[in-house]
Amino acid sequence: MKYKLILFLLFFLLLFSLDALEEEENEYTDDDHLFYESGGITIVGSRETTQHIEIIDRETIEKTQARDIPSLLEETLGLGVTRYGPYGNQADINIRGFNTKRTAILINGIPVNSSASGDFDFNSIDLSSIEKIEVIHGCSDTKYNVSGAVGGVINIITVKKQNIGWNFGGGFSNTSYLPGQYNTQYGGVGKPQWRDLADAQNLNLFGAYGAEKYSLRFDIFGNRAGNNFLYQDEYEYARRKEGNEIYDAGASISLINTFKNDSKLITTGTFYYGDKNIPVSGFTSEHVKQKDISTKENILFEMPRAFHDNFSMELSLGHNWKKLTYDQGNEPSIHNEHNISFINRWSWQTNSKITLRFGGDYNFIYLDSTNLGHQESQKIHLGNRGGLYLSAEYLPLKQLLLIASIKGITDGREVVPIPKLGLSWSIKDIVVLKNNYYRSFKFPDFNDLYWVQKGYMGNPNLKNEDGWGADIGADISIKNFLKINSVFYWQWIQNSIHWNNSSGAWKPENYGTGAFLGFDNKFEFTIPYKFEPFEKPVISISWLLQLSWLLSGNLEFADNKRIPYMPVHTLGFSLELPWKTIKKNLPGSLNLSGRFETVRYADTANISELKPYFIMNITYNQKVNNFIAVFAKINNVLNTNYVSFAEYPMPGISLILGIRLNLEVK
Repeated sequence: MKYKLILFLLFFLLLFSLDALEEEENEYTDDDHLFYESGGITIVGSRETTQHIEIIDRETIEKTQARDIPSLLEETLGLGVTRYGPYGNQADINIRGFNTKRTAILINGIPVNSSASGDFDFNSIDLSSIEKIEVIHGCSDTKYNVSGAVGGVINIITVKKQNIGWNFGGGFSNTSYLPGQYNTQYGGVGKPQWRDLADAQNLNLFGAYGAEKYSLRFDIFGNRAGNNFLYQDEYEYARRKEGNEIYDAGASISLINTFKNDSKLITTGTFYYGDKNIPVSGFTSEHVKQKDISTKENILFEMPRAFHDNFSMELSLGHNWKKLTYDQGNEPSIHNEHNISFINRWSWQTNSKITLRFGGDYNFIYLDSTNLGHQESQKIHLGNRGGLYLSAEYLPLKQLLLIASIKGITDGREVVPIPKLGLSWSIKDIVVLKNNYYRSFKFPDFNDLYWVQKGYMGNPNLKNEDGWGADIGADISIKNFLKINSVFYWQWIQNSIHWNNSSGAWKPENYGTGAFLGFDNKFEFTIPYKFEPFEKPVISISWLLQLSWLLSGNLEFADNKRIPYMPVHTLGFSLELPWKTIKKNLPGSLNLSGRFETVRYADTANISELKPYFIMNITYNQKVNNFIAVFAKINNVLNTNYVSFAEYPMPGISLILGIRLNLEVK
C-alpha cells in the first residue's frame, strides 16, 4: 500500500511538471459550467469521467413505460435486478456483481443510501418526475466523488429548468393480470377473479411554471397494487398470489432561483408514504404489515464563477428522514433514521490543460431503532462519516484526458485513502478508449454491526470491505447509426459481508474474498433508411459475461463457487420501430424487447439452483395530438414461469394501458 500511494503522488507531481513546460493564459470555458446541459440541468459534479457511463433520458423513460426504476434499468441498460415480486416489493439492483448496498444511489447528486441497511427504496420516486438517470459503472467515482460506490453510481435527476410559462400534465395507467382457476391452500379450486383485470393503478400529476429568473415544479403520485396474479408453486400447482397488496403516494417540489453571474439556488423536497403487506414467503398468503414514511429536503447553491472566472463552486445541505414500522403481530419493529449531509465541491481551471477539483462531504447519522442494541440506552446510535478529495484532470492533448484522484474517508475511528487513476483517449471522434485502476472500499452498515432481533444478531467485530479493481473499454460511434460499447473489467473485494445462519441464528460474517471477471458488451444499430410512415428502426443487443468466485475458508478458484444470484450469461435485445402519422405527423413507436439469464444459485454453497429464464415485452406508444399520448405494454408476453429471488414467484403475462397529458401555456 505504501508504494502504491507513493506512485500515486508522483503521478500528481508529473501533471504539474508537464504543465510547467507550456505557459498558457487562464480562461474560463462553458464546459466547466456545472448545470447547463442541452437546455436542462445537470446537478453537481464534474462533466468529465473516464468511466463507463450510460444515460437514460426522459424520452426513453416514456417509451419504455416501465413500472418502476429497477424495471427501467433492467430493460434499457440490462442491469441485473433481483426482486421479491412486482410493484412495491423489495428490488435489488446489481452493477458488476455488487448489489444496491454497494452501489451509491444519488438524487440530484446527493447520496441517499440508508445508513442503517445500505439499501434504497426505489418506490419512493415515481418515474413521471424523473428527467434522466445517469449510471456510472465501476468503483471510485470521480464524477461526483461519493463514498461507497463499490459497484458504481446511479444518479437520479429530477430537477429541470422549466420553459417560460405554465405547464400542466399527468398520466394514468392500469395493470391487468390474466384471471383463471387456481388451487386454494385448503385443497379446493378457486374461480377466476375478474377483479385481477384492474389489479394495479398509477396516477401522477404535475404543474410547473417557468420565468427568466426562476422556475417551479410540483409532482404528486399515487399507486394501488393488489399484486394478485397466478403462478405455479414448487409442486407445479396453479396458485393465486395474495397478501401482497401495496398502497403508496408521494409528492415532490423543486424551485430554481437564478442570480447574476448565473449563480443558482435550487431547493427540493419530497414526501413518501407506503402501506404494504409483506409476504412471509413467496408461496404463502401470510404477511406482515409495513408502513414507510420518508422525507428529503435539500438546498443547493451553485456558482459557475466563484470569485474568479476560473473557479466554480457548489454547496449542498440536505436532510433525509425515514421511519419504517414493521408489525409482526407482537411488538412492532420501529426504525427512525435521520441523515444530515453537507457537500462542498470546488473546481479550479488552472489553464486550458489542467483542472483541479477538490472538496469534501460530511454525513451525520441518527438511528433510533427497536432492533439496535441490547438495552434501552443502546437503541440510539450516532454516526459521523465523511471525507475530503482532490482530483486533477489533465489534457496533454485535445483527445487525451488523464485523471488522478484521491479521497480520504472516515467513520470517526479510522481514515482510509481511496485512490484512482483513469485515462480517456478519443481517436478521430469515432473511438474512445477508457482505462481505470481503483481501490474499492466500504464501511459496514449499522444493521450489520448492531442489529438485534429474535433469530438475528449483528456483528460489531466486522471488518471493512476492501479491494481493488480495473477496467478497460472502448466506445465506438459512427455517424449516429452505429454505437458499440465493450468493457472488460476485473475486481475483487476481501472481507465481503454476508448474513448466514451457520451458528443457528442469522449473523453477518466477513466471508473472505469475492472475485469478479466480466465482459460487458452493447451494440446499437440505427438502420439508415425510412419506410413511410416508419422512421429509422433501431436494433439493440447486449451481452454480459460475468464470472464470479467466492473464496472463503478453504475455497479456491478451482472450486468454482459462484457468488449467489450471479448468472454467467445475460443476454438482451430490443427492436424499436418509430413512426409519424401521415396526416398529423405525430410520433409513435412499437418496441419489442427480451432478456435471458442463465443458471443462478441462491446460496454460497451453490446447491439451490434457479433455472434459466427468458422474458419478452412489447410496448406501444402513440401521440394522439399535441396534448395527449396513449400507451400499452404487454409484460412477459410468453407467460414465462420464473423466480427472481428464491421461492418468490414473479407474475406471468400482464397488460398495462395508460394515457399521458401535457399542456403548455406560454
